[in-house]
Amino acid sequence: MSARIETKMLLKILEETPASQNIMLMGKHGIGKSQILEDFYGKQGCKVVTLFLGQMSDPGDLIGIPRKNEATGHTEFMPPYWFPTDDTPVVLFLDELNRARPEVLQTIMDLALNRKLAGRSLPKGSRIISAVNCGEEYQLTDLDSALVSRFNIYEFVPSVQDWIMWANQNGIDERIVNYISANPNALDNQTAVEDLDNLEKTPDRRAWVRVSEIISGKPQLMDVHKTMVAGIVGGLTASRFFDFLDKNHLLTAKELLHGDFEKNRVKLRNYGTPQFATINDAIFVYLESAKFLDEEKLCMAKNLSAYFAFLEQEKEREAMAHFANMFSGTSYPNALVFIISDCPDLYSKMTKFVAEIR
Repeated sequence: MSARIETKMLLKILEETPASQNIMLMGKHGIGKSQILEDFYGKQGCKVVTLFLGQMSDPGDLIGIPRKNEATGHTEFMPPYWFPTDDTPVVLFLDELNRARPEVLQTIMDLALNRKLAGRSLPKGSRIISAVNCGEEYQLTDLDSALVSRFNIYEFVPSVQDWIMWANQNGIDERIVNYISANPNALDNQTAVEDLDNLEKTPDRRAWVRVSEIISGKPQLMDVHKTMVAGIVGGLTASRFFDFLDKNHLLTAKELLHGDFEKNRVKLRNYGTPQFATINDAIFVYLESAKFLDEEKLCMAKNLSAYFAFLEQEKEREAMAHFANMFSGTSYPNALVFIISDCPDLYSKMTKFVAEIR
């Protein structure tokens, strides 16, 4: 069985793996594999070339078009459009490896083993990373064991929290982030109802990004938006999403930390432990992933301290314990730094509370 990894571990693996070793990522479509690679290597100034092998009809799409060399009389292959023409190393991302035709996979063997295509070598330092789809919904090609042996294989299962962190950093609409925080199973593909055909839409991470592009900047959503969202994530998920927006609007972390706490206190009194847990999650993700101006931090620190004091006053011990658990964990180092440096009174209170519950 392959090692299961989340996003943080994947980034560490990308950093530690020598360029000479190949990586294979197993996972469903739409979970962000290509985006992570482009972001990671893009920051290093390295180009990521993505090839969708499942769309290639024959090896010529990989190795290029043959031509006769008039000087030698031999046949040679013109380099394909993606092949680097200088000595700059690239990251070659072979997506949909197990949806490729067998004849295309034979070409991949020399590439994975020798970093060559039709006798032409990739620049020194180039990397090869592949992705394979897994699940009963895919039409797949069995991979040769000799090819598989050329790769370090990891099952990539990014957590919902990974996506929420990414969503906050990349401007995904807060209504979507709040919905996924409260309903984590709605992020990725759900099992379709048995009597529906293969065109039944189900949600995935890319789909929610498209939803965000449609509803962002629109405080009032109309029927046309509901129809559009249903066409992206499916009717069932869209119905649940809009029902959540109608009936379960919670204070967002941004509203709580930057707003008038005395006005927000009225709303907080209507919440119970599940809602406070969702707000706690949102607060730590927001503190971890966003960047703030110095003049904003004073208001944020004051409101965060007032929020925890509210939980104390209302004797919401479970919500306090949930907050403390996130405070004492290792997933939110930036949030912890903010509390230590900007909320010293809250930090002292949290340290004492954690010691008491232990």
